Amino acid sequence: MSQLFSPFSIGQLSLRNRIVIAPMCQYSADNGLATDWHLIHLGHLALSGAGLLILEATAVEPEGRISPADLGLWSDATEAALGNTLASVRKYSSMPIAIQLAHAGRKASSHVPWEGGQLIPPDQGGWQPFAPSAERYSPDEAPPLALDREGLARVRDAFVSAAWRAHRIGLDAIEIHGAHGYLLHQFLSPLSNTRTDEYGGSLENRMRFPLEVFDAVRAAVPTTMPVGMRISATDWVEGGWDLEQSVVFARALEQRACSFIHVSSGGLSPLQQIPVGPNYQVPLAERIRHETDLPVIAVGLVTEAAQAEAIVAEGRADMVALARGILFDPRWPWHAAAELGAQVDAPPQYWRSQPRDQKALFGAARIGQR
Repeated sequence: MSQLFSPFSIGQLSLRNRIVIAPMCQYSADNGLATDWHLIHLGHLALSGAGLLILEATAVEPEGRISPADLGLWSDATEAALGNTLASVRKYSSMPIAIQLAHAGRKASSHVPWEGGQLIPPDQGGWQPFAPSAERYSPDEAPPLALDREGLARVRDAFVSAAWRAHRIGLDAIEIHGAHGYLLHQFLSPLSNTRTDEYGGSLENRMRFPLEVFDAVRAAVPTTMPVGMRISATDWVEGGWDLEQSVVFARALEQRACSFIHVSSGGLSPLQQIPVGPNYQVPLAERIRHETDLPVIAVGLVTEAAQAEAIVAEGRADMVALARGILFDPRWPWHAAAELGAQVDAPPQYWRSQPRDQKALFGAARIGQR
C-alpha cells in the first residue's frame, strides 16, 4: 500500500493523502482583491487529487505585500473577493484549502518577478517597507524602517484580523509565513535583526515576535482550525539562521499547540549558497521531524512519485509539498497514484480519461461508468 496516498490528519482536519500543494504567489490580484485568474488557477489545482491546497502568500496589510499585485486579506473587500472565489471552487471540489498569511517586511514594494523583482521606490509607485531593523536586503536598495512598538502591535493585530477573516470565509487551516526572507523570518535571523531591545540579540529574543504572532493567531480562531507555520530552516549564509536554531524554534511552536511545520529554506540574503538538487531540503525537514512531534511537510525539488513515496515511507516527513512541479503537471497526483498503485479523487466529468489499464485509479469511476 502506498504511504504517500495513505490518509493523514492535521489536528482535526482529515486529508485523503499526504500530497500538499505549496503556496505559490500569482502576482495577479487587483489592490489585494482576488481576480478571475485566481478562480481559474485555484479551480485547476483543486481538481488535482492532492490532499491539501495552501493558497499563496496573502498579505495581512497593504504594506505587507511583496508586490502591488499580491493577494490580500485585510479588508471587507478583499475578504469578499476571496470568499466568492472559494465558494465557486468548492462547488466542484471537496479538497481542504488552507491559506498562508504573510507580511513581506523589507522585501515588500517590489516589482513582480517577470518585471525584474527589484524594489519599487515610493516616488515610483511603491511604498516604504518595514522590518525588524534598518538592514537593507541588498546594497543597492534603500534601507527599510525599523518597526517601533506601535508598528509591532499593528502587524500582530493585522495577522489576527486576517486569521479571523480566513475562518469566516470557511478556509480549513492557516499557515503563518515565517520563511523566505519575509518579515517573521527577518526577526529570526541575526543577519536581518540587529535590534537591541527584547526582540533582538539572543535566540530567545529573536524568536519572540514570531511566537507572539503565532500565539495571537492561534487564540483568534477556534481550536478546531489548524494553525501551522512555514519556516526557512537555514539562510544558507554563514552566521545566519540555521538548522540548530530552527529545531529550538520548532520545539517552541510545538509547546504552543502548533498544528504542523512546513520546512523550506533560504530567501533572506542574496549571499545565500544553496546546494540545489533533488530532495535538497528534505534533511532539514527530517531533522525537525525527529526532534519534535510536529507533523512535518517537506518541500523542494520533489518531482517524482517514487521520490515522494520514499520520503513518507522512510519517515523523513509526514507530508510532501509540490509547487513548480504541480504547475507544470496539474494532474501530478493522478499520475503518481497510477505509478504507485493507489487511488485518487477525480471529478466525474473526467472519469472517462482513466486509462484502460488503470481501472482502479479513480475509485468512484467504477460505479456507473459506461
